[in-house]
Amino acid sequence: MQNLGRIALFIIFLTTTIYATVTAKVEPRVISAGDDAVYVLTISGEDIKKPIIDSICGNDITSTGSQTSIQSINGDYQKSYSLRYSFTPFKSCTIDGVEVEIDGKIEKSNSVNVVVEPMKQDLRADFILLLEPSKKELYVGEPFTLTLLLKQKRNAQAVDSKFIAPDFKGFWTKEESQPKRTDDGEYITTTVVYKLAAQRSGVLSIPPAQLKIASRVGSNQWGTLIPQVKWKSYYSNELSITANPLPNGVNIIGDFSINVSVAKTEINSNEAVNLTINVNGNGNLEDIKSFKPYLQGVNVFDEKIVVKGNSLTQKLAFVSDRDFTIEPFKLEYFSIKTGKIETIQTKAIDIKVSGEVTSQESKVKIKRDETTSELNQEVKEVVVTKAIDKLWIALAFVVGIALGVLGMLFKARKGERRGKSIDLQDEKLLLIKLLPYKDNADVKEIVDILENNIYSKDKKSLDKKKVKEIIKSYSIS
Repeated sequence: MQNLGRIALFIIFLTTTIYATVTAKVEPRVISAGDDAVYVLTISGEDIKKPIIDSICGNDITSTGSQTSIQSINGDYQKSYSLRYSFTPFKSCTIDGVEVEIDGKIEKSNSVNVVVEPMKQDLRADFILLLEPSKKELYVGEPFTLTLLLKQKRNAQAVDSKFIAPDFKGFWTKEESQPKRTDDGEYITTTVVYKLAAQRSGVLSIPPAQLKIASRVGSNQWGTLIPQVKWKSYYSNELSITANPLPNGVNIIGDFSINVSVAKTEINSNEAVNLTINVNGNGNLEDIKSFKPYLQGVNVFDEKIVVKGNSLTQKLAFVSDRDFTIEPFKLEYFSIKTGKIETIQTKAIDIKVSGEVTSQESKVKIKRDETTSELNQEVKEVVVTKAIDKLWIALAFVVGIALGVLGMLFKARKGERRGKSIDLQDEKLLLIKLLPYKDNADVKEIVDILENNIYSKDKKSLDKKKVKEIIKSYSIS
């Protein structure tokens, strides 16, 4: 009886050992680059510890699934587990065997080869992608259009979809149109137009666009049809664009027109003249630099260039205390139409300034200072003068009283001037007052800060003590 018991235990142990297996496979075995593949582990046994798998062949796991089933083999019941791991390989690889603990023992699966074929376009598929450029040879910076066509057969079904646009590395993307749909009876076509420009010379590649379509399929698991979602990728054609370098000294290409508009040509001294430059045309407008000119004796302020579609706008402001001329604005570019370097320009604009500062004002100011100096000298002489007789003493006394009264009046007027000092918070008024003296280094430093604070968002701190000293030294009111 003891022998029979031992034999029974041995048979049970042997049966369990036979049933403890793990096998691996990939569905499908051959795929196109970018398509999803499923790695399937089928494990048989009672006590199973599921393996932890984070990646396969260096590709992240995109989804997982599992299923448990019980089968009867020769009257014995066997429990099986199916573990599914979805991943997206882009090159062929070999998946090494996976170790799984089954009923306290380590079992290892077989290795599996994954065959990945290059991306290829199928013009007979339910979904078709096409890339159509307006040009295949052009100049650096020259705009061209790239039309993307996505065609879907009317009877094609999709549970879900993911579109992956081509990588435009080496190109500027200027515009992207809204999708437009048309129906010709056989296909529903979606059209998107990109406006691009080459960033550098040479042969530049545009890789295929990709469309991933999820469709519902049935999977036969142990005789049972289980609905599942399967992803399939569709690709467009790949493009090669030849970009030629521009002639030396030119970095603008296209065909343009230029014009300016000015608010007025007659202004008061230190009043701003506002001017707007417009450049219109098809070309690399974003590469055009600021039109800010240098004019001696004129302060020029420029705003950032704004490009919208085929139009460029820049605003400038000119401030001066005397008449000046705004020289023509020029734009040199390589013309696509003529194949030559062209130059366009505006006309010169004369600005008349009323109330301009003259040299006479400076002379009057100097004369006023000399008069004050003479008065002080005269006062000293009167104070020092000595009278011998009583008449001169009385006269000196009267003169002293008169001078005292004059001194009080002078101080009162000086205090009155101080009461009417410039408001340092009014930066525009302060700028206008200081502009005539900007040849002085200290004044120029203050003027630069004021210009920045008025015409820029980036504010700088103003040394008010230094400003007060400048106002006092130049008697500015």
